[in-house]
Amino acid sequence: MTVATQVPYLLRAAHGETLDRPPVWMMRQAGRYMKAYRELREKYPSFRERSEIPEVAIEVSLQPWRAFQPDGVILFSDIVTPLPGLGVDMDIAEGKGPIIASPIRTQAQVDQLRPLEPEESLPFIKIILQALRQEVGNKAAVLGFVGAPWTLAAYMVEGKGSKTYSKIKGMAFSDPTILHQLLTKLADAIATYVRYQIDCGAQVVQMFDSWAGELSPQDYETFALPYQQRVFHQVKQTHPDTPLILLVSGSAGLLERMAQSGADIISVDWTVDMADARTRLGNMKVQGNLDPGVLFGSKEFIRDRIYDTVRKAGNQGHILNLGHGVLPETPEENVAFFFETAKNLNLRGEG
Repeated sequence: MTVATQVPYLLRAAHGETLDRPPVWMMRQAGRYMKAYRELREKYPSFRERSEIPEVAIEVSLQPWRAFQPDGVILFSDIVTPLPGLGVDMDIAEGKGPIIASPIRTQAQVDQLRPLEPEESLPFIKIILQALRQEVGNKAAVLGFVGAPWTLAAYMVEGKGSKTYSKIKGMAFSDPTILHQLLTKLADAIATYVRYQIDCGAQVVQMFDSWAGELSPQDYETFALPYQQRVFHQVKQTHPDTPLILLVSGSAGLLERMAQSGADIISVDWTVDMADARTRLGNMKVQGNLDPGVLFGSKEFIRDRIYDTVRKAGNQGHILNLGHGVLPETPEENVAFFFETAKNLNLRGEG
């Protein structure tokens, strides 16, 4: 048992061990719902400051670790963080998300994109990840994360968040040649970035294809899946033992296709029942899938939903999480209760 206890609990689940309870962490567990984070934001109003000044990003990443002791501690960053390293000027507006100064719409702009050199453009990532590994030791797994090619391309082409995705879909459906070149460059850059995060200390990396759920299944197979595969294939060539997680928002209609991506773990959202997801995904490991809105319910309701999800997921190959990020107005005491309940589960005891 001594060897097993030296391996972070989340990694044991990711490697398929049968466990007494699922490991638990939360997407966006560092952030606005925490009083400590809001106080820090007063001092550092720019998101890029908070995520790119190492000591600040380390502090933010560790706030939920100190408060709740989750089984995963995730790098505080953003999916667009590597874009300046490609030559894309961006900022992250508070409450609005990424803003791209000059949206990518032409062949010339795609041609001008640089290969990513993370040692040069993202040196703070190494400092943050190394510090997180040192701080949590083997008591939790340190997670890195990246954006997927389609989702990053969508930001770059739209110029900001979108409700209709009309500009990137217009490019996809009228001039796909430029878009495929952009997606290929992004996939290679993201693969480089994942490898860099692993080399700097990330023990698991999650790829967010947040906007791929806006594609029809046939368009997902054309514009999202091949580039997810390109990233995961490149990473597995050099880092075959690092678990890779794929998240697609609104993915109920895409689960079987997500399983073809090369990811080790599929993050399931609340639009599909966990028992159905298990049936549809076969032997794939899963993460999820509570509705973040559950955390606005009573403690009894939160507990019941946790039990329901965990019972349906079983005691092998499941990481307990929300289906997406914790919402900004979530009561902090309910987050604490979520972690406390999850960590006190005993699946073998419950039968």
